[in-house]
Amino acid sequence: MATIKPFICIRPDAPLAHRVAALPYDVYSRSEAKTAAAKDPLSFLNIDRAETQFPDEIDTYADCVYAKAAELLNARIADGTFITDPNRNYYIYELTMGGRVQTGIVACASIDDYLNNVIKKHENTRADKEEDRIRHVDACSAQTGPIFLAYRRNETLAAVVAKTKKNAPLYDFTAEDGITHRVFVISEPSDIAAVENAFSSIDSIYIADGHHRAASAVKVGLKRRAEHPGYTGTEEFNFFLSVLFPEDELKILPYHRVVKDLNGLNKEAFLSRISEYFTAEPLGTDAFAPAEKGTFGMFLDHTWYRLTAADSLLRITDPVESLDVSLLQNYLLAPILGIGDPRTDKRIDFIGGIRGLGELERRVSEDMIVAFSMYPTSITELFAVSDAGRLMPPKSTWFEPKLRSGLFIHKLSE
Repeated sequence: MATIKPFICIRPDAPLAHRVAALPYDVYSRSEAKTAAAKDPLSFLNIDRAETQFPDEIDTYADCVYAKAAELLNARIADGTFITDPNRNYYIYELTMGGRVQTGIVACASIDDYLNNVIKKHENTRADKEEDRIRHVDACSAQTGPIFLAYRRNETLAAVVAKTKKNAPLYDFTAEDGITHRVFVISEPSDIAAVENAFSSIDSIYIADGHHRAASAVKVGLKRRAEHPGYTGTEEFNFFLSVLFPEDELKILPYHRVVKDLNGLNKEAFLSRISEYFTAEPLGTDAFAPAEKGTFGMFLDHTWYRLTAADSLLRITDPVESLDVSLLQNYLLAPILGIGDPRTDKRIDFIGGIRGLGELERRVSEDMIVAFSMYPTSITELFAVSDAGRLMPPKSTWFEPKLRSGLFIHKLSE
């Protein structure tokens, strides 16, 4: 069963929250991060990507970069940009995008639950990406970017959230991208107990987004355990910062594919090859977004097509092999276009659904030859893959809106 704890939160002083809140560190290239961070010295991106404080010739992963992150964080605490709440609380984080609201509970999850698979994963992680955040968390002695977790709807938790949202928010602001962020505090002892007890009856929690942050937080926790052999399990380094959302409030956007060439085939030969497992219906120049599982959009030679998977593919029941991203990979991208490993093949790229189908057309006009628009993976499919102890293919899900960094900080030592 899940151990989800309230925590002592370090957070922005209310008038500054909108300036501090920043998109996750990993949505930016180095040059993009430097431009974004320069817009406001209080933006948390200055801390999350502290290489922005150095000339470009300084390596992103140099020791001085992580030291600078800790220096900036401590300076913002010292100057009052961040305040420390006196008591252990849960918080509510509400995000509104395009009229759709999703509300999560901000808390600390257990590294043991991660290790024991109570907190379930659906993606592999890369050691180099883990190492960056391990060093950042260790240097700052704090977790600054929450892990996005999901759970099956629970009526007790829903009632506490609804009750708390009737109070005045700690923060209420709309960011430049139009997403509104509101934060409330769950501070009544009875509500805190209700939340903790409700999670203790939940046997599975799922990482929706933030696999590298989660893995890094756990490894820092294990490192601290090794450094403190007398640890009791209650120390802060045994827990990591999370926001937990009920499944019915989450929306997964598609992750589209673009490919650089047709693997030596001409258009006619390519269309002939794909007909074994897909029916291709030309649609003209109007962009096509699939509306149901087993259908795909394809943009090739200025024309959009609707691809429909053969009945034999739609009868596949394996939780991984039946995913649309798997059908496209296993029956088109690999055997026909020669994309054997999409993690490493330089001929394929991935476009998050938030960027729209126009981005697929743009890429095909510039540096790619064919694009595929996808129907989004469902949260039910994500749960099924995780419950089976399996992993999804790369770039299977795109969650939106993104959680902002800097609104909640969890120190690893008090």
